[in-house]
Amino acid sequence: MAITQHTRVRDVLAIADLTDIELHELLELSHQMKSQPRGWLDALAGETVACFFQKPSTRTRVSLHGAIARLGGAPLLIRPDELQLGRGEPISDTARVLSGYACAIAARVFKQTDLETMAEHSTVPVINALSDLHHPCQALADLLTINERFGTLTGVRLAYVGEGNNVVHSLLEAGALAGMHVAVASPGDLAPDPAIVAETATLARDNGGSILITEDPVEAAAGASVVYTDVWVSMGDETEAEAHMQKLRPYQVNDELMRVARPDAVFMHCLPAHRGEEVTAEVLDGEQSAVWQQAANRLPTEQALVYALVTGDWTGKEHAR
Repeated sequence: MAITQHTRVRDVLAIADLTDIELHELLELSHQMKSQPRGWLDALAGETVACFFQKPSTRTRVSLHGAIARLGGAPLLIRPDELQLGRGEPISDTARVLSGYACAIAARVFKQTDLETMAEHSTVPVINALSDLHHPCQALADLLTINERFGTLTGVRLAYVGEGNNVVHSLLEAGALAGMHVAVASPGDLAPDPAIVAETATLARDNGGSILITEDPVEAAAGASVVYTDVWVSMGDETEAEAHMQKLRPYQVNDELMRVARPDAVFMHCLPAHRGEEVTAEVLDGEQSAVWQQAANRLPTEQALVYALVTGDWTGKEHAR
C-alpha cells in the first residue's frame, strides 16, 4: 500500500490529540493486528521509523521495534550521545533532519516541550514514547487490556493509586474519551496536574464518564473494576526517593485494598514494578493481575498507532484492499 499524507492527527504527543472516534478506531485496529500479527508486513516496506530515546527503556523500546518490524519497516534506535545534540545542534534541527530520512519519529524524552519542538519542525508524524507529562502509548495498551477483560470501556471504573504522574495524565485523558469513570488517589502535593484534571473532567462528562481526585485510596478503589499503580520513584526523581516513599506508603496496593474493589477486578501496572513497595508480590503475581497481558498489548497498540499516523488509514480498510 502506498503511504499517503496523514490528514487527521499529525502527531500524538498526548492522548488528548485524539478524538473519541480515533481512539476507538485505534483500539479496533490494534485488535485486528493482534489477531493477525503477520498480516501487515508490507504496510511500511522500505520505510524507516526513527526511535529517539533520551531515557532507558524495556517495554517501549522493544515493543516499538517489534511493532515497526511487523509493519515491514526498519526501526532505527538513536541515543542522544550518537547525535550532534551534545555539540550544540538544536533539537529542532535534529527533527528536520530525521524527518528527511524516516516516515515517523518516536521520541522518549525528559521534557514534553522537546517533543513539541520536534513536532513543530518535523515533516513526519511524531509519537510520544514517554515524556515528563504524558505516556500515551501506555494508555492505549491499558485500554485495549481493559476492553479485552470486560468487553467494554464505557462505564468501567478505574482506580489509580499513587503519584499523579505522566501515566495518570494519559489514563485521565484516555478514560475521559472512552466514557470511563477514573478515580485517582494521591497525596495532596503529588496529585495530577490541575489543568489536565479540569480538561478531562469536562471531556469525561461529555462522554458519559467522570473524574474523581481524592487523597483516600479506599475511596478511589471502592467498586472499581481496575486497580492501577506505578512505581513510587520515577526516572529522574531519584534524589527525592525517600520523601516520595514516605508519602506513598499508605497507597500500596495489597490484598486489603483489592478487596475494596469488585470481586472480578483486575490489577494493572505499567512496569517495572517493585514488589513490597507500591504493590505486594501477592497482588502482582496473583490471579487478578493483568500486568503481563497489559505489557504484551504495548506491541499491537503501537503497531496500530504508527500505521495510522504514517498512512492515514485508521481502520485498516485501505490495507485490506
